[in-house]
Amino acid sequence: MSDTSYLAWPFFDDKHRELQAALQSWCEEYDFARSDDVDSDCKTLVKDLGTAGWLKNCVPARWGGASAKLDVRSIALCRETLAYHSGLADFSFAMQGLGSGALSLFASDDMCERYLPKVAAGECIAAFALSEAKAGSDVAAMETSAELAGDEYVLNGEKTWISNGGIAHVYCVFARTGDAPGSRGLSAFVVDATNPGLSIKERIETMAPHPLATLSFKDCRVPASARIGASGQGFKVAMAILDVFRTSVAAAALGFARRALDEALKHTSSRQLFGAPLSALQMTEASIADMATEIDASALLVFRSAWAKDCHQDRVTREAAMAKLYATEAAQRVIDRAVQLFGGSGVTKGNIVESLYREIRALRIYEGASEIQKVIIARQTYKGANR
Repeated sequence: MSDTSYLAWPFFDDKHRELQAALQSWCEEYDFARSDDVDSDCKTLVKDLGTAGWLKNCVPARWGGASAKLDVRSIALCRETLAYHSGLADFSFAMQGLGSGALSLFASDDMCERYLPKVAAGECIAAFALSEAKAGSDVAAMETSAELAGDEYVLNGEKTWISNGGIAHVYCVFARTGDAPGSRGLSAFVVDATNPGLSIKERIETMAPHPLATLSFKDCRVPASARIGASGQGFKVAMAILDVFRTSVAAAALGFARRALDEALKHTSSRQLFGAPLSALQMTEASIADMATEIDASALLVFRSAWAKDCHQDRVTREAAMAKLYATEAAQRVIDRAVQLFGGSGVTKGNIVESLYREIRALRIYEGASEIQKVIIARQTYKGANR
């Protein structure tokens, strides 16, 4: 990255600066070239990220991780750096943390011991199964059920838009246990991919290829001990996970935006137009100025949220929502300007800014669309004003 001055900001400790520098060096040496098999590419990335030790930032130290608890600044810096180099590498890293987040935060020691060391080593691919066709942003509308039958729960229903669907070894699944109406009647469960009651209904292809699928649960039996946390606490579990990883989505957007700016700087400095570099045009300067300003504003919101979670507050619902809203929307604008500055080559397959244009779009939707972030921010702001 051309500008790393933000690492001197007081949000970070020396360990964070050392982490970013080490990961940046690793990325510069690693071959991120992709094949036509996204599943194989993702599996390889998880394995290599684990072998290199980067996935240790996705689990607590007690289970083979890098920090005593999940360190949001470390996760954010890893996602920003990986996203700068490869959208799929960022995806592979992020899903190890998101998919196992419920275990790290709420699971029993036995359950953590079974899965988390393998997640950190890249030997177990994790997935987070929350969304349904009629229950995305409105989690309370969830229909997948988990009925207690003796010492087992029986799951029935479907989950869709599940990242790592089809390649994961373990799924964190949210289902309705009926403890109370709405969001208060949900619980979380660990379901192994080998469970005979779980099947992949369909694979989902997106504009930026990632492993995605619709999962089907039909009389899927899991032991009562597979429940994560207390019965009826599933919504609490999900929101606590998003409180950590929503900030990291913003960090990934920041990485995409930084790469777009760097590509635009190189292109406009070398591209000749009317006898002078494209960078000499005032309109180009205006675009670069807007891009750089939005990137710095995004970084301030991202790392404010991460620092607050690590050092200052138990919950950062408002801060994380602000970071995700602004950074993802700003990155979309930054990348769009980069494509415009490249002209026709900017929409040519294989150009870095073209791939960034496809990568950034989903970030404005998953883990809460921008419109939902605005609702969260407004409600949190009213809540704070009425104390």
